[in-house]
Amino acid sequence: MTPAPEPKALLRSLSLTHAVLYGLGVTIGAGIYVLVGVAAGRSGMNAPVAFLIAALAMGFTAAAFAELGTRMPISAGEAAYVETAFDRKWLGLIVGLLVVVNAVITAATISSGSAGYIAVFVPLPDVWIIIGVVVAMGAVACMGTAQSIAFAGVMTLIEIGGLLLIVGAGLISEDAVLTRLPEMMPTGDPASWMAIGGTAVIAVFAFVGFEHLVNIAEEIKEPSRTLPRALFLTLGITTVLYVLVMWISVVVVPPLELAASTAPLATVFMRLTGLPLVTMSAIAVVATLNGIVVNMIMIARVLYGLSARGSLPEAFARLGARTGVPLLGTVVGAGAILVLAVAIPLGGLADIAARGTLLIFTIMNAALIRIKMRNRSVPAGIFVCPMWAAVGGLTSSIALLFFAIGA
Repeated sequence: MTPAPEPKALLRSLSLTHAVLYGLGVTIGAGIYVLVGVAAGRSGMNAPVAFLIAALAMGFTAAAFAELGTRMPISAGEAAYVETAFDRKWLGLIVGLLVVVNAVITAATISSGSAGYIAVFVPLPDVWIIIGVVVAMGAVACMGTAQSIAFAGVMTLIEIGGLLLIVGAGLISEDAVLTRLPEMMPTGDPASWMAIGGTAVIAVFAFVGFEHLVNIAEEIKEPSRTLPRALFLTLGITTVLYVLVMWISVVVVPPLELAASTAPLATVFMRLTGLPLVTMSAIAVVATLNGIVVNMIMIARVLYGLSARGSLPEAFARLGARTGVPLLGTVVGAGAILVLAVAIPLGGLADIAARGTLLIFTIMNAALIRIKMRNRSVPAGIFVCPMWAAVGGLTSSIALLFFAIGA
């Protein structure tokens, strides 16, 4: 039997639905389950406003990524944007590797966190659970891109379904969700605005992930149209869900009690539905598995893109004959995630990853400004981010980065 020829390029097989499911899967995750309590403790009834402020800041950067991604719809997009803007191949490589390292740390943190949830159903030592989870999700990521993202998409729908269950139960059973709306608006007290600002910095981390859509741009059908829509739909849907869940949470459970809970969203869920905590634990397991596999997919695409431009060994650009995916990058990414998750304490690494993401956002907005200043002409068919939006993205990213470093 003649072996299948080795693919030479990634296949454009992803529709808008695939892209949005991927974007939601990599954005909506374990963060909201934890941040509900943290935000309630910092801002009380004003916490939803902090999420809106964070979403506005992310909107500027989403617009920058939309233009950059449609100008250069390729894997390892961040590296290509920087290389094009500053004519420094080494700088592009550093940024690309920073994206990979951030994703590895994020996925490793999620893998470690998944052990506690999974142990409720499978009583094994944490190390064996972590190994099983990473190996299984690595196998999923080695499937064809459409198949692995479809798998992640199913988990995304389950994960979002848990949040929608909370929203639906809150809107139906709690009249106070509507009657107490005026309490959401902050007063003129400077202290309350300071608290909201601090909460907005934390809330930004719950939105991180939408930007990874640019790293599957090479596999999206009609990227000039699909990518911007996917970016803004992902950010918009996430914002609506986060604000609704945050508001219902502080109405149903007093903010101080919510802040003291080790499982704040599960507490809200139990208070609203009367169902046991194990129900939300099952949804949390799905959320963590989803976060791992979508990060693995992204890591492999960044390594592929860096290799395709000669910044990494050629082996990372080789695609599986049957699946058409970069297998070596997937295996290397899964291996790095496994090592970190099993061998290294990751409490502080999560903060480093968040700060690294804000640094990447700063660099991306600066790269777009540089590209616009050097070349005033706009290629046909691309999304155009206004210069003021790119400046807003740069300014807000730098401000949030300073807040995060000082936190």
